[in-house]
Amino acid sequence: MRDEQSLKKTPLHLIHVASGARMVEFGGWDMPVQYPDGILSEVRSVRNNAGMFDVSHMARFQFVGPEAVAFLDRMLAADVAGLRQGRARYHVICNEQGGIIDDAIVYRVTEDQCLLVANAGNADAVKEFLIPAAQENGGVFFADLSDDVAMIAVQGPNAVEIVDRLCPLPASSVRPFRLRRGEVAGIPSRIARTGYTGEDGFEIMPPADRATDLWRALEAEGVVPAGLGARDVLRLEAGLMLHGNDMMVENNPYEAGLERFTYIETPGYIAGEALKAIRDAGTPRVITGFRMVGRGIPRHGLPVINDGKEVGIVTSGTHSPTLDDNIGMGYVDRDLSNEGTRFEIDVRGRLVEAEVVPLPFYSRKRS
Repeated sequence: MRDEQSLKKTPLHLIHVASGARMVEFGGWDMPVQYPDGILSEVRSVRNNAGMFDVSHMARFQFVGPEAVAFLDRMLAADVAGLRQGRARYHVICNEQGGIIDDAIVYRVTEDQCLLVANAGNADAVKEFLIPAAQENGGVFFADLSDDVAMIAVQGPNAVEIVDRLCPLPASSVRPFRLRRGEVAGIPSRIARTGYTGEDGFEIMPPADRATDLWRALEAEGVVPAGLGARDVLRLEAGLMLHGNDMMVENNPYEAGLERFTYIETPGYIAGEALKAIRDAGTPRVITGFRMVGRGIPRHGLPVINDGKEVGIVTSGTHSPTLDDNIGMGYVDRDLSNEGTRFEIDVRGRLVEAEVVPLPFYSRKRS
């Protein structure tokens, strides 16, 4: 763990501390893991009303120039050229061997400008992968906007209605996986209809020096601050992957269940040949969702056992307060990944039965 003084801090750091948040190190940043009311209360707020997360620690990289789109098309598994202006795409960033460097969202801002939002812990790895290649291309200009632009995620069944009250655009006119400019609480921002909780909502990107004003305006409208602990529970309930847990550079998108977010047909795509070979050969293991039949919570790194043999590993697990069930994800032998299949999790030397269930564990029924 890094010394606290060496950790990076978001523009909202002081407001977290003043609110009594418990701060922890995450990806080199000093981040709130929970607020005084606790993780369960924060999860309930997001599922029943609206919560907000400081996600300013995530990287925001801008690529501009006449070759920007073609360049990203060769580097990302995203069909960037196929995106219309103002649209976004979730995808994986793979190295030449097909290993997952990160999962990210790319936004086609204008004809020759794109925004790439990457995970905080992988920001340096993404830059090391993309920047040298961009520098070799005279028509691509890179800018790291992470220090200048903050990002606040507002999520929950009432998130759209609440942000609409602060946004004359209105925010509800921004469709899912779209990006538009508008004012929120009088603050010029980029408004993206994206998130990481399984709920509707936005990721709002104001200037860093106005982030506190926006946070306070949202809180005044009844949006509840939430930390990394609640975010992790919510994303797992929604069956969403976490890089560093559920996928790493040693994994490829086919075993990680991300093939539908992996576009490999762009001519000259850097990982195209490797990924086609992996796809055609198949993978012996695959990420799988399961619920615990016996009593016990699956935790990251616990072995998956079948007929006395280790056949996989838990990558994420928790108690789901929304479902009142213990749930997890992990890599298991492909022939054990079918719904209804049972195996065991070694929970501190005690074998606890688990059953394969489809992902996501939770999804909101849309009216």
